[in-house]
Amino acid sequence: MSTSLLLLLLLALEAPSSVTAKLADRGRFVQSKKERSGTEHLLNSRVYGTNTIPHRKIASQEQRQQQEEQEILPIEGPKYRGKLRWDAAESNARRQASRIDESFGTSLDSELSFGNEFERELGSQLTGCCSNWKGFSADNLCYKYGQNCATGATPSHDSGDADCSMAGLSFIGVSFSVNTASGNPYSYQLNDQFPMENIIDRNYDYVMSMDEDGWLVGGGYKSFDYSGKMPYIDSSHTELLRIGSLDTAYGGTTIEQVYEAMSFISFPPFSIFPEYVKGGGGHHSGDNDEDEVPSGDVTLIVSVVEEFEDNDNYSLYEQFLDNLFNAMDAVNGGPCMDDHDTDPHVSMARGVKFKSSYHETQYFYKVNLEVAVWQAMYPNGVVIGSNGKASFPPNRATKNRSYVGYGNLYFFFDRANITKAFPPNRDLYSSESYYSTLTQSDVSSFYAKTTTISFNYEQRSGSKNNKNQYYEHNPYAWNAKMAMHDMTDGWDLPPNCNQEGETFLGIPLSRRSGSKLQSTATFQNQFDFEYLVDRNFTYIKKFGTNHGWLIGEVLNNGPASIVDKDTSHIPLFYTGTTNPNMGGLSLSNIIKVVKEVNFGTLYIKPAFLFQDEDGAIKLQFEADANSALGYLYDNLCKMLGLSWNYHSPSNKYGLYTNCAMHASGDRATYGCGPDNANSGGFCPQMTIAYSAKFQSSNHAAAFFSRGNSYVDYWRSLYPNGVAVGTDSFCKNGGCLGLFLNRYDLYQVFKPDLGGSWVEYNGATLAPTLSPAPTARGGCDNPHNSHLDRCFRKMHPRKASAVAWQSLGPVGQLSVFLVSFMAITLSLSIFLARARKKRRRGESYLGFLVRDLRKSGKKRGLNPSSKKKKRRTKNKDLEEDMLGDRPPRHRSKSKSRSKSRSHKSGESRSKSRSHKSGESRSKSRSHGMGGEESSSRHRSSSRHGGDRESKRSSSRHHRSSSKSRSSSKRREEGHEHRSRGSSRRRSNSRDGKASRSRSRSRREGISIPGDDVMSRRQLV
Repeated sequence: MSTSLLLLLLLALEAPSSVTAKLADRGRFVQSKKERSGTEHLLNSRVYGTNTIPHRKIASQEQRQQQEEQEILPIEGPKYRGKLRWDAAESNARRQASRIDESFGTSLDSELSFGNEFERELGSQLTGCCSNWKGFSADNLCYKYGQNCATGATPSHDSGDADCSMAGLSFIGVSFSVNTASGNPYSYQLNDQFPMENIIDRNYDYVMSMDEDGWLVGGGYKSFDYSGKMPYIDSSHTELLRIGSLDTAYGGTTIEQVYEAMSFISFPPFSIFPEYVKGGGGHHSGDNDEDEVPSGDVTLIVSVVEEFEDNDNYSLYEQFLDNLFNAMDAVNGGPCMDDHDTDPHVSMARGVKFKSSYHETQYFYKVNLEVAVWQAMYPNGVVIGSNGKASFPPNRATKNRSYVGYGNLYFFFDRANITKAFPPNRDLYSSESYYSTLTQSDVSSFYAKTTTISFNYEQRSGSKNNKNQYYEHNPYAWNAKMAMHDMTDGWDLPPNCNQEGETFLGIPLSRRSGSKLQSTATFQNQFDFEYLVDRNFTYIKKFGTNHGWLIGEVLNNGPASIVDKDTSHIPLFYTGTTNPNMGGLSLSNIIKVVKEVNFGTLYIKPAFLFQDEDGAIKLQFEADANSALGYLYDNLCKMLGLSWNYHSPSNKYGLYTNCAMHASGDRATYGCGPDNANSGGFCPQMTIAYSAKFQSSNHAAAFFSRGNSYVDYWRSLYPNGVAVGTDSFCKNGGCLGLFLNRYDLYQVFKPDLGGSWVEYNGATLAPTLSPAPTARGGCDNPHNSHLDRCFRKMHPRKASAVAWQSLGPVGQLSVFLVSFMAITLSLSIFLARARKKRRRGESYLGFLVRDLRKSGKKRGLNPSSKKKKRRTKNKDLEEDMLGDRPPRHRSKSKSRSKSRSHKSGESRSKSRSHKSGESRSKSRSHGMGGEESSSRHRSSSRHGGDRESKRSSSRHHRSSSKSRSSSKRREEGHEHRSRGSSRRRSNSRDGKASRSRSRSRREGISIPGDDVMSRRQLV
């Protein structure tokens, strides 16, 4: 009987399974095993010279050639290098199969084939997934996965008002927001009095971990913070009155009603007194577990200083509250508003886990000593405010930026968005102004004097006072299931990791949301998750956190949840902090390692909608360990996982992290689901909302029934899963994303080593291609189109672009500076010429056009005339410079200077021009040849005629008469003038006479000789 059962079992193994998922052609995989020779079997065996590798039939040379013609074998890459490695698991399986073979007398070599994990085709392995449970509905799969899809969490208590069916988070309060260098640059500076960054532990000296929001005070977080916290602005505040929901259909109060009510009342500036910083509260995770660190909240307790006017029984603050409630009733405020004021406090952080009870004690002592300094600085409290500027709401920052001032109250739509400021009814008194501006001066003396804490700060919130409880984090209690983490609580870190981190690898699923403040790009068109949420709060009562629906919130949403963009995603592998000094792996090194992972197209398939034990609403996807997603998880663990349980990671760069939340020995088969062991970290889920509370258990059942009906539709639409993407993002689908946090997608990796690119904050950079295993045929083969070498060959760059890039940053900057200087110099020269030569009323543009035309005419002159002019100019050098010239006297320079002082219009250049004119006239009169002088005479007679000769002769007579009259005056009454002055005038007359003689000689008029002119000057 047993023999027949075994035979039936073997026949069942031989029969092909009816799987509709399309498998890629595995000819390359099988052929790579058949191509080995007997020598290769011996060389690659475990023991040298002994064939420990299981025997396989070796194909002949002709068969190999035929197979190579049909299939393209890899010639390099990890598959090629690792295909001959020996695997003990395969050998044991073969040994067991051989024992079955001996008992039944049959050969099972052709039926059983156990591949090495290094021989597994990671790229293009499957074109689908999740076929094992395709006949199951979402509700049935929910129970197969061990979840409950029929009930949900309900609130333990509510406001007590039956007319309020939607809880909300909007309120009126005081802001403690600061803008610091380490925080978000967009944080408001509304608090100059309390340096809130002094009471947080941004360096993780005491704190081990917190929820995903991190510190809510002290400046917020930047996008590229090592901790991977949400990049929110500083949202520190204290509530004075909880307005609640803003939807009147569910008992809320509109924003307009709040503004109208606040316009009816006035209030003085209220002083705030800091009390102490305390711990406790929260959901107390780990309080009853000795292996886990307890978590709680950190809160700054403050109080409003109550001032009384004469003969008043109620303080000014109590009168304000009474007037505010009356004003809200007058505008028909909704029943969701609180009936009493809240206890003033500032929530600093939630889900905080300290490294040990000792670290917790040290932290609270340090921060309360800071509070003691504040109490010493402000013994009677202080009015909160700032002398800077801000804009409310933040989406109109360029339009309504105004002075902040002191003593304002603010309306908070949610904790991160202030929409309006309400100023007090008076300015500060001199004493109030002194304390409010005290930090603008030196306050180091207060820190030097305050060395003790005079108040009790060891009281805690919540149901459990564990101030004397001893605990210490045990990193070796970490396990692989901790990767399934509640993001509203802190992490339990593994060994040698000193800082938490929210950075992870996953599948982006977000779409463009309807948020008016923030939006994101669309990463997939296959699923519309809007059908899974309850915008109208038909089923949902409230959320336990400030976050609403994580698939995107809109401004003016009813519960006043934080206005976030769509952050839908499936986290796959948490890499932890990106701070190498704290045990993490830098962002650039993560990208470097992941680029080497050859994964196939990632297919996903929705399974069911449910609520987990932490109250989060999640969409479960099928955890198929044999899919490309499962293979990718296996290899990420092998390359970047923790050294744990005798397993160590390995990658070719030698880059590792101590802060990943996955073990190197973890595999997809250890993950969640009916096919897996439910002991590992592989469980693809998408979180839709945190800590949701339903109206009732019936409402919860109806909500999940409605949502799972849509999941069943998606399951029928994609029976083998789907590779998500769009026409502009991951066109072929199935990409992997690197997230800085759930808010910011940074890097995207294409399957099959198809390249990667940066996708950050709505911007996209061009993909960069990574090396891939080459196929035969070179770049002519389409399989090699993604290689860098082939890509460059098919898309050659322009020579100009290559030359420009070859210059480098310094060369490009030098070219830019030289070009800039040349342009500015040209403009300066043009402006100088334009100011000097442009006509009256002529514009600069008109002068430019005229100047260009003039220069064009000059360029169009006859070349012979240019040569003639050039030869004429050079003739001056042949002139006898010393012949028949009066000697130079030293008084000539003195006469020049004297001439400058007496005649404002004359200059040294002018006197020089007289001499140059004389030399030019002599050269023209004596040095010209007969032919040239005759040509000049003909040209002058053509242009000037007799009129020119008459003008020349008249000039000559005027100059000679002027010289005679001046000499006569000099003889009569001016003998007291210096001899140098007379010589200067005579020299100037020489220049005039010589010019007139030269003109007359050119025009054919006889001029007296030089000796006659000399005699006339001496008379």
